[in-house]
Amino acid sequence: MSITLPIGATLRPLELAARADAGPSPAVHAYAAVRNELLIETTGRDDDFLTASELLSTLSPTPDRDRRHWAIELDGDTVGRCALDILRDDGGATAFVTVALLRRAWGRGIGPAAYAQIEAVARDAGVRKLLNWSEHHDTEAPLPRLDSPTGFGSAPLDRTARFLQRKGFRLEQVARGSALIWSDRVADHLRSLRDGAAAHAADYRVVQWTMPTPDEHVEGYAWMKSRMSTDAPDGDLGMPEEVWDADRVRREESRLTARGWTLLVTAAQHVVTGELCAFNELALGEDVAAGTHQFDTLVLSEHRGHRLGMLVKTAGLLAWLNSHPLSPRVTTWNAEENQPMLSINEAIGFTPIAYEGAWRKDLA
Repeated sequence: MSITLPIGATLRPLELAARADAGPSPAVHAYAAVRNELLIETTGRDDDFLTASELLSTLSPTPDRDRRHWAIELDGDTVGRCALDILRDDGGATAFVTVALLRRAWGRGIGPAAYAQIEAVARDAGVRKLLNWSEHHDTEAPLPRLDSPTGFGSAPLDRTARFLQRKGFRLEQVARGSALIWSDRVADHLRSLRDGAAAHAADYRVVQWTMPTPDEHVEGYAWMKSRMSTDAPDGDLGMPEEVWDADRVRREESRLTARGWTLLVTAAQHVVTGELCAFNELALGEDVAAGTHQFDTLVLSEHRGHRLGMLVKTAGLLAWLNSHPLSPRVTTWNAEENQPMLSINEAIGFTPIAYEGAWRKDLA
């Protein structure tokens, strides 16, 4: 079935320069600008802002991801964006999908038509499962809520949730966004928590590095990244297992370097065997006064019970504060059912700032 957009609206594929060293085109600048404007409209925060130059390295396909992007234009003005990120780990059966439209373009049928076209592209590419993550917000008038099937958390049935339900998505999980605001008191508290955790982890040492990962740690780090895709709670989203090796680590580091970002990894190493068994990641872009992102944190299951999660988080945060004192806050996301990790965050001083739903649609 042919699906057309309303008169005046266009779904324009984002074309990237063939040369790897080419800077962002006017189209990429417009795409980055609308992406940032959408973040303010939907979240009210600028933590995830990217300049056109930073965004450029995230747009191109890689051996691990088939990335496709479209700008939504209305009468020549860029008013939204669409993205389809097809995962190669399960042979392309799973994809992340995004369809986002500025409020000034609402009410014209553009969003549903754009989504239908992206879903058709996904089907043609062999995708069998679409996943979407969206923040959800209450209005002044309380909204009905949709409980997470994990038994932890719920999402208000806001405009985004209702749109996803109409398109056949079902809520599978709720995630909590949390922030830690720096202060002298927080730093002192972190030192106390780190020392307490270290006392329970006498068989482990802390090792840290700023990317690129040292050769002696790259295989162990890659193994922990693989386990992150299987051990982190994902409800019934059915995330495919990611196979990480040294080459994949280096590819990811090259992508972050091209963005101008810094990444600190704090790991716990078993003293006797030398095995890396827990890790935490902190990252920041070129703006040293911007917010810091806490990416992955994991303790391998066979090493749990030694407070290694608390150890790597606090040791990482203290090192980060020393090297990046102008970054005012750290943000992170965790599944609501991941109570052990949320308990660590709460003990450190992270407080909730947002909630998002993780949605799944199976394509027949």
